[in-house]
Amino acid sequence: MAALLMPRRNKGMRTRLGCLSHKSDSCSDFTAILPDKPNRALKRLSTEEATRWADSFDVLLSHKYGVAAFRAFLKTEFSEENLEFWLACEEFKKTRSTTKLVSKAHRIFEEFVDVQAPREVNIDFQTREETRKNMQEPSLTCFDQAQGKVHSLMEKDSYPRFLRSKMYLDLLTQSQRRLS
Repeated sequence: MAALLMPRRNKGMRTRLGCLSHKSDSCSDFTAILPDKPNRALKRLSTEEATRWADSFDVLLSHKYGVAAFRAFLKTEFSEENLEFWLACEEFKKTRSTTKLVSKAHRIFEEFVDVQAPREVNIDFQTREETRKNMQEPSLTCFDQAQGKVHSLMEKDSYPRFLRSKMYLDLLTQSQRRLS
């Protein structure tokens, strides 16, 4: 069984390593994935807003340009699945249809939580198993524990690096230049 999994892992590793030379920690990468047109978005982003992202991780997550900047940063670290999972859980919590809830829950589980999921998040065995049990009767809270662990991981690990990153510092500098 392990021999069958090896080629898939090697292919994924080659893809990631091949992309490494194309990734950088610069603001130009951030502007390429902004929700609006990059130049217009940068004009709308005030220095005050970008500075506020450093107040707390939740402030960053509450701002669409903050999420876009953080996503761009996580892509440079090959860990954007954490944010994508967290966002999927937030969207999932808005589900009102029981039928859609079940199908969305299984889709999220298969994409992010299951072992060997295409965009598997880094959670401990107990959390993964608890979430697996929750899939027997999915509810709006079935991902709460896993989402909390991923949030905590990003807040303690990726978020401080983001605030120190060239990408974020360049963004602040660019927004300040527009004011002068």
